[in-house]
Amino acid sequence: MHLTKEDLDNTERIRRLNIINSVTGIKPANLIGTVSGKQQSNLAIFSSVVHLGSNPALLGFVLRPERDAGQHTYENILETGYYTINHVHEDFMERAHYTSAKFSKEESEFDQCHFTEEYLAGFPAPFVQESSLKIGLKFLQGLPIEINGTMLIIGQIEHLIVPDEAIDEEGHFDLSRVNDVGISGLNSYYRLTKLGQFPYARPQTMPDFSAGDQA
Repeated sequence: MHLTKEDLDNTERIRRLNIINSVTGIKPANLIGTVSGKQQSNLAIFSSVVHLGSNPALLGFVLRPERDAGQHTYENILETGYYTINHVHEDFMERAHYTSAKFSKEESEFDQCHFTEEYLAGFPAPFVQESSLKIGLKFLQGLPIEINGTMLIIGQIEHLIVPDEAIDEEGHFDLSRVNDVGISGLNSYYRLTKLGQFPYARPQTMPDFSAGDQA
């Protein structure tokens, strides 16, 4: 299959949506927890969390502020200035998926999808108790992406909660140890399996890849 821009423009909407959302491959599955100034909690699944820097420790994610769960998440972050990112694991991925349903602002996805709100170390936003790898962030900046009405939300890590068995002495994560899942498109979930770990890449320490070409 070879699709040009014209082909994509003429593709049926749902098929085009599925194709473009899947073309980037496996993305992280995370639940973002927030609470309003009136203490109304919200939980929504996102697959757009990205690393933006290590010092300071910054993460970003993309949302559409005017749409459903994105609107509630965005409003709560603006009100309180804090939010959490919680990894999705195999044992609750179906419940996590249904946080994307169109609940009203007065309906908490924690309740509707049977997750437990957890408040740790005085942090004002709710963590997901069922998640074993969770991050508390302070909102720093929202960057509008005018071309399609989305927003890049940038936060600084204030708390990082990781099972000891999932991280080695050098700080490498093995996400398969906590049964993390990834997302392709909008609704396909994949198991993560660690296949290898390589040293920091330097030109002077590169293996001789040409040997494989001659085999």
